[in-house]
Amino acid sequence: MRQDARPVPDRRSEGDPDGQGGHLDGFRELERRRQRAHEGGGRARKERQHDRGKLTARERVKLLVDPDSWIETDALREPRDPEIGDTKAAPGDGVVTGSAEVDGKPVAVYAQDFTVQGGSLGRSHASKIAKTLDQAIRQRCPVIGFNDSGGARIQEGVASLAGYGDIFQRNVEASGLVPQITVVAGPCAGGAVYSPALTDFVILVRGSGRMFLTGPDVVETVTGEDVTSEELGGASVHGSESGVAHFVADDEQEAIAQARRLLDYLPRSTQHELPTRDGPEAEPTTEPVLDGIIPDQREKPYDIDEVTRRIVDGGRTLEVMQDFAPNIRTSFARLGGTPVGVVANDPAHLAGVLDLDASTKAARFVRTCDAFGLPVVSLVDVPGFLPGTDQEHNGVIRHGAKLVHAYAEAEVPTLTCVLRKAYGGAYIAMNSQHLGCDVNLAWPTAEIAVMGPDGAVRVLHREQLAEADDPEALRAQLRQEFEDAFADPYQAAREGYVDEVVEPRHTRNRMITWLDRLSDAGHESPSKPHGNTPL
Repeated sequence: MRQDARPVPDRRSEGDPDGQGGHLDGFRELERRRQRAHEGGGRARKERQHDRGKLTARERVKLLVDPDSWIETDALREPRDPEIGDTKAAPGDGVVTGSAEVDGKPVAVYAQDFTVQGGSLGRSHASKIAKTLDQAIRQRCPVIGFNDSGGARIQEGVASLAGYGDIFQRNVEASGLVPQITVVAGPCAGGAVYSPALTDFVILVRGSGRMFLTGPDVVETVTGEDVTSEELGGASVHGSESGVAHFVADDEQEAIAQARRLLDYLPRSTQHELPTRDGPEAEPTTEPVLDGIIPDQREKPYDIDEVTRRIVDGGRTLEVMQDFAPNIRTSFARLGGTPVGVVANDPAHLAGVLDLDASTKAARFVRTCDAFGLPVVSLVDVPGFLPGTDQEHNGVIRHGAKLVHAYAEAEVPTLTCVLRKAYGGAYIAMNSQHLGCDVNLAWPTAEIAVMGPDGAVRVLHREQLAEADDPEALRAQLRQEFEDAFADPYQAAREGYVDEVVEPRHTRNRMITWLDRLSDAGHESPSKPHGNTPL
């Protein structure tokens, strides 16, 4: 032993067998505070949460993240001002925050705790969420939030409103940089609705999740309407009518599973690679079933989902906004192992026309794919834009322009295949070559023209039909002449507007080949090409 070294005193004794000395009380205090934070609002409030069919905040987090990956932050935070509210009943100030992994991918998570002061948002509560968003931005990782709150904490006045503003600002900073997913598993009212609306995806739980700016009482007072909270802002409303919800889940377990599936298609951030998958399902294959899927009758619908499943890997898709504007379908899938976004007109709903809602739905989806580097595949069977005074007066021109802008702005690889009809301005809007589409394919059944045969005959031969002895027979003759001249893809191919006319069975092969070549050509997304504005 060196001369100047001092022996370490033995602190063990009967009262302190571990030799912890004065630190023991500190460790006990830490454990006591941790335990209090984990208790949330207490056993009775947890039971009431379960009686409503809802999980607690920590139960939600546990279901979402990989085992043993959760690290909670700010568990010991409480309201800043002990004079405001019941401090003893506010462990964590009503929100659980931290970081974890989902399928090995790092994520930031926050979950509002309804058992603690109704999950109301005060200054510390908002600060914890804002801090979590800051962490996601710094670490370039997705953020998943669970909303279940009675709203702004009234006792804290304008400070709680300022907290919402701080969160909104972070939502915008993260937009188009890291994926943001919100699960609305309880009430979300007033200004609180704008944080989910600013995120990339909203998952609404049927029966418990509700979103509205003004509640039923205010609506009745102002408008005289007698409406329940479910009728005003429930999952059915936002899933099929308003388009606020991207996914609707029957329960929280399904909502969390949807969030995990969604993350499987998205990169960690715009600065990270897409999560590709190799294996037999990613190999090119021919699909003979597609050769006969288009009916001989031009107006007869067919199953666009079957077409999509035959083209993508393993026939698996994750449809976004399934019940809203079903005349256009938007879904995530993989093609040759690479995550892609698929936009497809559905001839079984409004013949696949573009209208107000379909245009906005597809535009937002294309922008989302472009923001996160996913190639876009468009399957086109569109007879045009929906006519009518309702559409014109409500701005179908403005909404259609969103879709044109989204496709024309896209910097990711884009592939388009015209399956059957592609008429007029809708042909252009559905990612034609004229908007910068990388590869335009067409099936032999494709019809690319300014308008359909009936409309064309009426416009071109109005006077001739008016003077005819047998207008119906003449109309049929002129219609057939028009179809012979234009009801095929070959005029567009002669002009160079269609790169290749392919047999339907080879569509998957061709798309995988082209996607590989386009990726090799150096389609690189900037670190943040644009935000993901809620159109």
